[in-house]
Amino acid sequence: MARYHDKEWGKPVKNDRKIFEFLVLESAQAGLSWLTILKKRDSYRKVFANFEPRLVARFGARDVEKLLKNPNIVRNRFKIEAAINNAKRFLEIQKEFGTFSKYMWSFVEGRPIDGGRINSKDLPAVTEESIALAGDLKKRGFKFLGPTVVYAHMQAIGMVNDHTRSCFRHNELKNLVK
Repeated sequence: MARYHDKEWGKPVKNDRKIFEFLVLESAQAGLSWLTILKKRDSYRKVFANFEPRLVARFGARDVEKLLKNPNIVRNRFKIEAAINNAKRFLEIQKEFGTFSKYMWSFVEGRPIDGGRINSKDLPAVTEESIALAGDLKKRGFKFLGPTVVYAHMQAIGMVNDHTRSCFRHNELKNLVK
């Protein structure tokens, strides 16, 4: 967890494949700990075609059944089927906006929001932006990506800098974006 926090969490991500990776992982995490998902991340990468949305979008019933038997990922039919569905929706958004990144980052005007958190108790579960993004994703047919999961996603890919002000990462990331 410390390595993930120190190297990845909150760092702005604009690469579509990496964004798709976090969408898959965040939706799999719903109701579970992030540590559980981090431990399974390499397995997810392997069985979800290195998070290539075009390949995941082609997964069919046999793939779902195979994934349900894999103890190295979260074996929840709804979450697995959501990942495949979301890959298809992801491609639709890429086609419409040029990149998924452009679409997603438009919800924060293209740059990270500084959460300005004093301590971790200040972290909200949702924000206006996560509610708006989750609502739009739902309207476009995405599954397992409600406002809370979407906010966690926004934090993970740096759409919001929710490192506390006393955390060394807060200023590092703040200075990265200028």
